[in-house]
Amino acid sequence: MTLQPNNLAIRFPRRHLEPRFAQLAALCWRKGKRGPEVLLVTSSSGRWILPKGWPMEGKTHAEAAMVEAWEEGGVSRGKASRKPLGSYVAIKRTSEGDDLLCLHHVYAIKVRESLDVFPEAHRRDRIWVTPEEAARLVDEEGLREILLNFRRAT
Repeated sequence: MTLQPNNLAIRFPRRHLEPRFAQLAALCWRKGKRGPEVLLVTSSSGRWILPKGWPMEGKTHAEAAMVEAWEEGGVSRGKASRKPLGSYVAIKRTSEGDDLLCLHHVYAIKVRESLDVFPEAHRRDRIWVTPEEAARLVDEEGLREILLNFRRAT
């Protein structure tokens, strides 16, 4: 769910407007015939998202993003950016039904190899699309901006 600044106060009391949780997202990309292509996967609710997850003990944020790229998207080899491309705020709905306000840090991953058999292949669809198409498919406004800026930067 995308949060617009003027909608934050409606959804959350003032003391909860600052994100208290962080997630790491993997903007996996490869060179396509007509320019860069990015990987989207389906969430548990069927929305198109980037592979993402929680920080992992003993791993940098970029390394954790690589783990998510493998588990959720089948990216078996790639090179992650050391710093995030950008960040956006969105609500993460947990499996228990709780809504958590999260700051998502997005790391670019240049894909060298992806496999069709990966840990979450049985429960996720995936597609490779242009950054512009990805921006149309995702729900989060902040992520849309990152995808469109990524296209301009490549």
